[in-house]
Amino acid sequence: MRYFWLIFFLTTTGFGQNQYPKDYFRSPLDIPLQLAGNFGELRPNHIHSGFDFKTQQKEGFNVYAAADGYVSRIKISQVGYGKAIYITHPNGYTSVYGHLQSGFGEVEKLIKKEQYKAKSYEIDVAFNPTDLMIKKGDVIGISGNTGGSDGPHLHFEIRDTQSEKIINPMYFGFDAVITDEKRPLVTSLLVYPLDENSVVNQSKRPISVNLALQDDGSYIAESVLASGKIGFGITAVDYDNVSWNANGIYRVQTFLNGKYDFSYQFDTFAFDETRYVNALIDYTRYKKQGQRVQKLFMKNTYPLSIIKPGIDNGMITVASNFFQTYRIEVADFNENITKIFIPIQYSNLPAKVQEEPITSKYLVKAQKDNIFALENVTVSMPANTFLDDFYMNFEVKNGMAKIHDDLVPAFTNFSVTFEDSLTPQKDREKMFIGLVDGKKINFYNTKRTKNSFTIYTKYLGDYKLVRDGMPPKIKIDKKIGGKWISNQNELQFTISDDLSGIKSYDGYLNGQWILLEYESKTKKLIHRFADGIVAEGKNDLKVVVTDNVGNSTIFETQFFRSQKP
Repeated sequence: MRYFWLIFFLTTTGFGQNQYPKDYFRSPLDIPLQLAGNFGELRPNHIHSGFDFKTQQKEGFNVYAAADGYVSRIKISQVGYGKAIYITHPNGYTSVYGHLQSGFGEVEKLIKKEQYKAKSYEIDVAFNPTDLMIKKGDVIGISGNTGGSDGPHLHFEIRDTQSEKIINPMYFGFDAVITDEKRPLVTSLLVYPLDENSVVNQSKRPISVNLALQDDGSYIAESVLASGKIGFGITAVDYDNVSWNANGIYRVQTFLNGKYDFSYQFDTFAFDETRYVNALIDYTRYKKQGQRVQKLFMKNTYPLSIIKPGIDNGMITVASNFFQTYRIEVADFNENITKIFIPIQYSNLPAKVQEEPITSKYLVKAQKDNIFALENVTVSMPANTFLDDFYMNFEVKNGMAKIHDDLVPAFTNFSVTFEDSLTPQKDREKMFIGLVDGKKINFYNTKRTKNSFTIYTKYLGDYKLVRDGMPPKIKIDKKIGGKWISNQNELQFTISDDLSGIKSYDGYLNGQWILLEYESKTKKLIHRFADGIVAEGKNDLKVVVTDNVGNSTIFETQFFRSQKP
């Protein structure tokens, strides 16, 4: 064992960059691999960091260790990856398995041990190399649908252990089993005027450009008649031979008269970069129309390492006598390429479509600190919260603070503060600032100081100060009071809270803490008798559920159970 881990550390520190082993990792599933989502796919507020493998629309498949290593981390959460297992390997990489229904064997025992030790369903625990060693092909878990998952699947990723950067799994040989002979599909092309003097096809607003498909699979665009600074954007997807659904593209490159201009490629990136997906796309258009246009320029630079911006950050200055051809190449990992040819020429025709009118007096300067106050509300936006200057709609009416619409992405937190000196002190303890989304109010952790209530947020929108005086609700799914339930393997409850949301939940059998697994999508709390806490004969059960402002509900009952065969 000592020799194994000596090799491990030597290999970890000496492994060459980009020397990705093709035959080291096996499939984490024993069913044909199909992608529900690929590496680099653009998601709300993040870039997808791995593969989502389909599991035939059901849970319960064995999940296998992709290679030898040790369990280095277990993270159980109501959101994100749900139940996730991390295995660190001797070759300098770590594999991650997310949305699991459960661990398996020794891994599941370790999960339960740590949960009971912490007296919490949610845990995040790191382990030493000798705590639980794993062999390639060992079953480590069962596939599921936990956390922020929209349906049963396995999230799988590979990280560089030292830098924790995520790497495209295709580099590790998965391209051999996820075959792809299909070119990416470009579904739209847009052109953007980028300053106050720019005009494109007689428009000062972004405008779509028609594409004509050619026999060779390329596209020729209609002529772009422009003056001033312009940039382009596309919507594009990729299909492989085995998955039958659209996924994200791997690479896009642009050329102006054959000279390299701009590109990005989904090889590897760090987690703290991924929110900049909102800078990569036309965020306003996405929020208004649901269309995720990938911009092929940077008006203001931002730290997304996949981008290689070229000299002018992908922006093109169209002046007198300008006539050039702009070429876009969209590729998948297997180098299937779709090309778009766009003729651009200078035109001094005036704009028929003007810029959207400015209706606000509140100018947010992206590079400076901004503080706005109105009635009892103060909004503080530090420098570099946003990439671009914009005029912000800001008003306070009937207790609601309208802080623009969620059409401009924030990249760091800004603060919203409400003052309230009228509400009695005893009621203030149950108050919070919420983001209003239709009839739903999203809870924010609220700092209270005397008459002030403050939150930190990355979202523009409507905020209000809310009092939550209602406790959560607990309902046992099958009545057990006074009954023998020897044939029952678990206890199941439905819990809910109408306003601030569930913060904590604890269960006790005969005064001893028991694990309650919580799935927020179904609002289910489950205790499994296999944990071994239930007593022979009479059992006193107590469940306590608390919301985010401290309201609690207690459920108590008594039941009988025999553990004898």
